[in-house]
Amino acid sequence: MAATASRTVIRTQGRKAFAAFGVRRPGTRHPLVATAMVLPVAALLMVAFGGWQAVVTQASSVGVMLGR
Repeated sequence: MAATASRTVIRTQGRKAFAAFGVRRPGTRHPLVATAMVLPVAALLMVAFGGWQAVVTQASSVGVMLGR
């Protein structure tokens, strides 16, 4: 039981530290911010592994299927 009390104190102190600097807790990031963080990495991986050709091929296929 003593170990549980000390963990609670540590968690509470951590929350106060986050609140003092105006930092939001992990896991509460806005979806648009998360998207803005992921897009550059996704673009880099797409270029690095030749994914651009696959995207162009798929877009072309969809265009043909839609009659364009």
